[in-house]
Amino acid sequence: MPSQCLFSTGAGFRKSLQCCLWSPSDSRMISYLSVALLSLCCLASSYPVPYSYSSAVGSGRGNSFTIQGGKVTAIRVWERPGSYITSLQLCYDNIWSAKIGPEGGTLHELELFKNERIVQISGKHNSYIYELIFVTSGNRFLRVGQPSGNSFNFYASDKLAGLRMLSGRFNGLGITLLGAHWGEVPKSRWSLERR
Repeated sequence: MPSQCLFSTGAGFRKSLQCCLWSPSDSRMISYLSVALLSLCCLASSYPVPYSYSSAVGSGRGNSFTIQGGKVTAIRVWERPGSYITSLQLCYDNIWSAKIGPEGGTLHELELFKNERIVQISGKHNSYIYELIFVTSGNRFLRVGQPSGNSFNFYASDKLAGLRMLSGRFNGLGITLLGAHWGEVPKSRWSLERR
């Protein structure tokens, strides 16, 4: 039941108001509400990061590939100088995947720092993938290839997601098709400390 509150105004006279004050029996209700609110906050902050797929671009000729593992900790990209991307390789928790694509070309590499993830891949494509730009959550990037052909831009549907897998096609000369798979990035067993 509400109780009477008396307070003094600036004019110095007293006014009576009905106030809602909690009685000792209502303190249990506050405790229950606090626990419920805290539980709701914990559930909201630990929601699963949704999976998303960036549709593949390129001509799609050749053998299919999938590169997948744990947390991406480094990237290697080979290019035919002045031309297209020839090969790809991802490192998951300090273990390199198989190299996708033919031997040869100029190697470019990016090692990720601790708690860093790939959040965007963009570039150019035509009959081959001509340019790749990998962007990290730390605002670093690896740019390889030539800006020739049609533009593409891959990114996750959730700001907490990161690159989990690459898929596509390659032939005896290079990468002809590329798609990106995004999702929750697992905790790394290994990654570089910021130098």
